[in-house]
Amino acid sequence: MTQTEHFRLLGGLLRRAESFSRAAVWAGGALTVASVLLISFDVLARKFLGFTTGGADELSSYAFAISTSWALAFATLQRANVRVDVLYQYLPVRLSAVLDWISMVAMAVFMVFLTYYAYDVVQTSWMQKSTANTPLATPLWIPQGLWMLGLVWMCVTVALMLARASAALVTGDIELVKEICGVRSAKEEADEEAAAGERMVKGESA
Repeated sequence: MTQTEHFRLLGGLLRRAESFSRAAVWAGGALTVASVLLISFDVLARKFLGFTTGGADELSSYAFAISTSWALAFATLQRANVRVDVLYQYLPVRLSAVLDWISMVAMAVFMVFLTYYAYDVVQTSWMQKSTANTPLATPLWIPQGLWMLGLVWMCVTVALMLARASAALVTGDIELVKEICGVRSAKEEADEEAAAGERMVKGESA
């Protein structure tokens, strides 16, 4: 495989990862909305009908953890993670690109460790047949496993981003490095807000 084909393959995999991550965010959002509706119904039923569904708080906590872990990959792909850029914005472009790459390496190392210990938690719950100390007695490996899968997908996504950014750094494509793992500029954020406003106007006029 030539270098060009290798780069094209990595780019295609990243686009697929972004599409899947976007779908995961929508699913996580739907899960969060469902938990909000369940809690609202539980509160109203307890107040006006004199009964409770039971387990709404437990299920909502699972939904929050699962939706959060599955949103990590999309947030990283969109460079929505918070970074302190007080000095970063004054650095030379090449140096800032190297720091962007180092930050991606640091994130990859952190995610691998986090996922490893998450797997240990899930495995322990599975081996010990642990259940929640609640009326639902939920087998803990189920919500923990779904939570861990989100972390696994985050590791896969970060690995793809790091591979593509590393290739770009080696070939001197600084702009691509910054596009993959750099800090979003004020212009990029402004352009995105303008595009979102334009879509809203078109939607209202349609």
